[in-house]
Amino acid sequence: MSNATATPAAPEAAPRIELNGPAPDFEANTTHGPIRLSQWEKDKWVILFSHPADFTPVCTTEFMEFAKMHEEFKKRSVALLGNSIDSVYSHIGWVKNIEKNFGVKIPFPIIADLDQKVARLYGMIHTPSAATATVRCVFFIDPKRNVRAMVYYPLNVGRNFDEILRVVDALQTVDKHGVACPANWRPGQEVIVPPPVTAQAADERVADKSLQVTDWYFSKKKI
Repeated sequence: MSNATATPAAPEAAPRIELNGPAPDFEANTTHGPIRLSQWEKDKWVILFSHPADFTPVCTTEFMEFAKMHEEFKKRSVALLGNSIDSVYSHIGWVKNIEKNFGVKIPFPIIADLDQKVARLYGMIHTPSAATATVRCVFFIDPKRNVRAMVYYPLNVGRNFDEILRVVDALQTVDKHGVACPANWRPGQEVIVPPPVTAQAADERVADKSLQVTDWYFSKKKI
């Protein structure tokens, strides 16, 4: 009889999340009750974001900013969804504490991710930073539930919320108009017209008086 012991199976690797690829689906309990991502807030964009822990100062400033900008996100048909490796009771206590101490009401749900299911699924835990806390991830998910942008911040640096809103505006603009957005683009500014892909189209582009043409591959327009 062999005395060899079986080697424990390695944990299943999380799917690789890629830009324009599907957002991994999940079910989770939140401060607003249970949700399933694929069915929650259908036909809306979703910003799924993580914070290291409840009752921490940088995270508190971020949650207040998300709350203050909630109406701007709502105008753009964007639903906010927070996540951290804390219990629903901790989340509720922290939300009430923010309202009591700062007068800011948190209107969006927060996932209770004690088992790290969502955090592992989305690669929110970066072990060199912390094994038991999520880094500051932001996932921009479109209504078809594809991941359109991802931003990561370290534990000790808060996010730029103007940039988060700018990315939403840019993504929605390129989808609606079939254009691209240049560096530092803001709503109301010129957008980039995709360059032509044939020699004939390149000649036609240079002669196009309806666009701001610098060269055949570089054109802008107002929308």
